[in-house]
Amino acid sequence: MLAMPMPPSNHPSSLNQTKHENERTSLVFDAPVQQYESNIPPQFIWPDNEKPCPERLELLVPPIDLKGFLTGDASVVSEAIRTVDEACKKHGFFLIVNHGVDFQLIAKAHEYMDAFFSMKLVEKQRAQRKVGDSCGYASSFTGRFSSKLPWKETLSFRSCADSQCSTIVKDYFVNVMGEDFAEFGKVYQEYVEAMNNLTNGIMELLGLSLGVGREYFKEFFEGNDSIMRLNYYPICQKPDLTLGTGPHCDPTSLTILHQDQVGGLEVFVDEKWHAITPILDSFVINVGDTFMALSNGIYKSCLHRAVVNNKTVRKSLAFFLCPNKDKVVTPPTSLVDTETPRLYPNFTWPSLLEFTQKHYRADIRTLDAFSDWISQKIVTKPSKQNLGG
Repeated sequence: MLAMPMPPSNHPSSLNQTKHENERTSLVFDAPVQQYESNIPPQFIWPDNEKPCPERLELLVPPIDLKGFLTGDASVVSEAIRTVDEACKKHGFFLIVNHGVDFQLIAKAHEYMDAFFSMKLVEKQRAQRKVGDSCGYASSFTGRFSSKLPWKETLSFRSCADSQCSTIVKDYFVNVMGEDFAEFGKVYQEYVEAMNNLTNGIMELLGLSLGVGREYFKEFFEGNDSIMRLNYYPICQKPDLTLGTGPHCDPTSLTILHQDQVGGLEVFVDEKWHAITPILDSFVINVGDTFMALSNGIYKSCLHRAVVNNKTVRKSLAFFLCPNKDKVVTPPTSLVDTETPRLYPNFTWPSLLEFTQKHYRADIRTLDAFSDWISQKIVTKPSKQNLGG
């Protein structure tokens, strides 16, 4: 899901960063070449305690019938609320089925993803992601990390639900890749619009499960400014030595993931890694750090990762829901009392995004580290602090 860039100098994974600057600059991850090499570069080899587990446990993720929930049948609504509440309090992952998203649109989005990542590296690099940015093409993260590199390629672009941004995705592809990619932009514009519609139903469910009503979170995420990402995990001849995406929690609000049938998503629950087996025509939903803060810590943002294999390419479409940049992330008053005091300070999404893109590599304690960062800014620059407390 949402893998983060360069950590700060005092973060363990950034040690030796300066030492390996030249090596990092010269390393190129060309997936069509790398996937057939018997030995993988040492920068992609992860520490023994983080390598994939030989024995894979399975996480039984509850499926939610979204259409059934939205029809309003009392028994179906009650069961959906109970199921999602239980899952989100434990690990934050659940499935959405009967979701209403056009299957042909999903298939088209996967087809165009294949077309993009099958291009030559130099062509994909026309959309090269710049250091500190959240959008663009990334061939692993060779330009930012010197170790524990992910075995993957990604293409990320902005999605905005504001009516003034109705062609933002199409415009991105045309402006960055050229007029020949107008159809790409059209397909992914339709896809993010479908994700926004899907988000409304999910937010109704989460609002009821947290006891704040159907409309509360729907209204909060109106005009959302989100991120769409295409994930491409090439074949790896030594899959036991590396990871497609390292362990992290998504700093965003909610992730809506459509994965192919290959499998590779794993979640850390009860101190063990568990696989989420792909279920045809479903979306995997997981709570991110921003929504965890919005729920005052009631719903959990859980550590997860992606593993690779030596037989089949794995692909996924990830929609990362984020609030509008001006929205202040603060929990509903009904979720705060003397027994459950505020866990996190007020903040805006751009401030958390800046923190994870420029100062910290997302992990299980991102929100705590972010809260400390905000507190330091309040102390050192009180006149410029505008996030609330």
